[in-house]
Amino acid sequence: MMQLTAPIPNISPLSDEQQRQLNQVLSTLNTQQLAWVSGYLYGLSQSGIQSVATSAAVAAPSGSLTILYGSQTGNAKGVASAIQAQAKAHGLPVTLISMADYKPKQLKKESHLLVVVSTYGEGEPPESAVDLFEQLKKGKIGKLEGLKFAVLGLGDSSYEFFCQTGKDFDDFLSKAGAERIHELASLDVDYQEAASAWGEQAVNAVAATLSAGAATASVAGSVQQAVGHSQYHKENPFPARLSVNQKITGRDSTKDIRHIEINLEESGITYQPGDALGIWFDNDADLVGEVLALTGLSGDEATAQGPLRAALTHHFELTRLHGGFITGLADISGNAALKDLAGDKAQVNALVASAQVVDVLKRFPATLTAEQLVKLLRPLTPRLYSIASAQSEVEEEVHLTVGVVRYPQEDGTVRSGGASSYLADRLAEDAEVRVFVEHNDNFRLPANPDTPVIMVGPGTGIAPFRAFMQEREAQGAEGKNWLFFGNPHFTQDFLYQVEWQRYVKSGLLSKISLAFSRDQANKIYVQDRLREAGLELYQWLEAGAHFYVCGDANHMAKDVQEALLDVISDHGHKSREEAEEYLSELRRAKRYQRDVY
Repeated sequence: MMQLTAPIPNISPLSDEQQRQLNQVLSTLNTQQLAWVSGYLYGLSQSGIQSVATSAAVAAPSGSLTILYGSQTGNAKGVASAIQAQAKAHGLPVTLISMADYKPKQLKKESHLLVVVSTYGEGEPPESAVDLFEQLKKGKIGKLEGLKFAVLGLGDSSYEFFCQTGKDFDDFLSKAGAERIHELASLDVDYQEAASAWGEQAVNAVAATLSAGAATASVAGSVQQAVGHSQYHKENPFPARLSVNQKITGRDSTKDIRHIEINLEESGITYQPGDALGIWFDNDADLVGEVLALTGLSGDEATAQGPLRAALTHHFELTRLHGGFITGLADISGNAALKDLAGDKAQVNALVASAQVVDVLKRFPATLTAEQLVKLLRPLTPRLYSIASAQSEVEEEVHLTVGVVRYPQEDGTVRSGGASSYLADRLAEDAEVRVFVEHNDNFRLPANPDTPVIMVGPGTGIAPFRAFMQEREAQGAEGKNWLFFGNPHFTQDFLYQVEWQRYVKSGLLSKISLAFSRDQANKIYVQDRLREAGLELYQWLEAGAHFYVCGDANHMAKDVQEALLDVISDHGHKSREEAEEYLSELRRAKRYQRDVY
């Protein structure tokens, strides 16, 4: 892949933010793609269409609509893009932009705002939304009394803090004096129809207070969509082939981690280090049979998705329990014990976190009709895995690092994750697997290959950094690279050990800091290694290093951030508040990026 050797010069008419966005996009293109984009942009300039002329970094004109999205897996971005199309169909001037590329102070210049944002973890904002979220939460933007807004939140009701980020944005904007012009929406995983209806209603509310004008779109929205288009996506996955399924943890390891290679030949699919691969999977036939037996059904019953057995195999979630299944089953069955449990939110949350659909049916037997069963279940959703390869190295392949989810139940049975066990246990070599790429522009290598990089990726969080190193090697990058990796045992769990040793020997990997938590009496984790290397780590940051974290969001990522704040405070001689602002500046400059789940 050709990399631009120099950024667009400062004599251009573009703002700094526009130049940064354009450089980021162009740095990913080869000669043929650059030629196509050149012609595409020239055609737009001659046709009078303004779809690439407006940047959200420039003050929005009086009477315009800005759509901001904060997305973790791409769903919020997709909904926001659809609402943009609805607004353009109404002839409204509209700008679509990721929260990651938006300057919070710009809010004071907006007239109309629609927010589409997801929630992950324990009610937390997605990575792209953190800076704007914190600025609003702390009241740093000030009063927004001239702003009209509406918020759409996406979430998963199987988690306790359902759509919390959407609720928070709605609350923050209202408390800042902005006027809500359409009701807050909190949508579950089957959000598509409700999101479309909300979008139309919200756009109508905007149109009622906004004079129509020429439809516009930001560089961040239009150019990236133009050059990143693929015929294969979540709704139309590519039928790829599984070529390698290799266990890469030792015989005595407590973890079952697989190196997966998938053949993308003839797909035309492209991806970048930092992207994720979506995997559509089928439920285990034995699990489907167990559900049928427990509900007194044969599997031949007709449903809207075909015969019940096939519908349960291909179309409905069986391995992810949600609270609605528990409360719905309680209503249908009339089981007093289940009704008591369903009325206790803490017990429901505990059961959702530890059990699957079949476990609830075992504990609270119920005879159901096929219609009742499918109404209790949610649509099957694909699972996303951080890509562990660079196309500059593997070409028409994509590699994954998959931790197989297995957990014992009280009755001695072992439950497995839907997608991870599908890849590890149920797909034969050369079998078909339906895939798509979920691009993640908020987890990218520096555009300048001379920039130092710090990578923190314990466990399967190592995946994107394998891709980073392959790409840096292909670039001939001169920038230093420092990896922090951790797992329970050196002899059993050192993932891709030979590759890291080769990179150290060649000099590409400047430093590697390892934390094998169970190899000594006192457990040691990556955050401990960060503190130990605090002075040098801070010096790297002061020299312009980019800091990346991948892996567990609920514990590891929070502990790493606390360690990083300690390092900044101790070695930068800063107060806690000053350290937090330093870290916020790194985030705004795209120098602190996280891919956590």
